[in-house]
Amino acid sequence: MSMTTLNCAIPTANARRYLQQLCKHWSHKFEVAFDPNQGRVALPFGALDLTATDDALHLSAAIKDGGDAERAKSVIAEHLNRFAHKEGALAFDWREA
Repeated sequence: MSMTTLNCAIPTANARRYLQQLCKHWSHKFEVAFDPNQGRVALPFGALDLTATDDALHLSAAIKDGGDAERAKSVIAEHLNRFAHKEGALAFDWREA
């Protein structure tokens, strides 16, 4: 099965908090593994890997062949922006790997 991998680095000082919030939120519906610095969520479109650093949240989404990459990006951004409401809209700059 082929996949498209999308990567994104979101500048934020709250990367670890957002990583944990997102993983905990999705753990009610999907298989999730995480610690304060990295996480993985098995979403319907493919795996989402998250890595937190001091100044950014790094995302890598593996979109299964035939998956809707635009929808995946939208769902991820929508959820993260909900957690970041105090910070304002986060900057997503997706790039195909």
